[in-house]
Amino acid sequence: MREGGGSLSMGFRTVERRNNNAQMVPGEFVLDHDDFRRIRDMIHGDAGIHLTDGKAALVYSRLAKRLRALQMVAFRDYCDLLESPQGGQERHEMLAALTTNVTKFYREPHHFEHLKSCVLPAALEIVRAGGRLRIWSAACSSGQEPYSIALTILSLWPDAARHDVRILATDIDPNMIAAGQAGTYPTSELDPVPVDLRRKYFEKSEINGRPALRATSEMRSLVGFRQLNLIGSWPMRGEFAAIFCRNVVIYFDEPTQQRIWQNFVPRLAPGASLYIGHSERVSGAASRAFVSSGISTYRFVG
Repeated sequence: MREGGGSLSMGFRTVERRNNNAQMVPGEFVLDHDDFRRIRDMIHGDAGIHLTDGKAALVYSRLAKRLRALQMVAFRDYCDLLESPQGGQERHEMLAALTTNVTKFYREPHHFEHLKSCVLPAALEIVRAGGRLRIWSAACSSGQEPYSIALTILSLWPDAARHDVRILATDIDPNMIAAGQAGTYPTSELDPVPVDLRRKYFEKSEINGRPALRATSEMRSLVGFRQLNLIGSWPMRGEFAAIFCRNVVIYFDEPTQQRIWQNFVPRLAPGASLYIGHSERVSGAASRAFVSSGISTYRFVG
């Protein structure tokens, strides 16, 4: 009885708002401008992501699944939940639904070629002499990027995991962090990995009964996965020889982009490399600290 009463009440609010605030996307749920504004403000406050009205269809399609799972009939009720004291977990679910996790092994291969030829030779010599090497994958998604970095290192120095060589892999989505830690991927996703490296650093596994490959414990030991919000505090200390921050700041507004670029500056070693997405540009005060050294590649000059 209580469930039926709640549905009738929510349905009445839906009709009332349909008259007062135009629906932005046609479909089974009402998403009006006020709903979109609330979602936009929450995702911007939580993750720095900037949503324009043109993203309304994307928001609808990604979040409609959450409304069905929660048995809700309107986005207004979903927003009420998100803004309530009980909405913390669902805000994580919303963030996971709205963030794009497009990745693959050796994506934008010119970056890994640059890392191999211009960064690692000198960096690994420092490690051999008793130093350390740190590289950061700042939006690692499900792990293909940091494991590609690890494979690039291992292709030059198979003993790297036995020395002070570490890759920090961070992402805002805890589901992606868990996937990266597992290090298990459908066999077809490993096609870009050279056959010799695939045979040496992956072992047979399965995902839901289907053939898969899992990164070996040796390779996984090179990568430390941590949840991190790029617009929050960064607890890491020390300097990185290279930072990969690719295809993520495009989702932020310009002031947020400039703040993130600036935050990288004190965390880069002299001469370090910064790899960014093909449609991104280092902007703001930080731009004076970098010079171009290749396609979407920058060298830190301080």
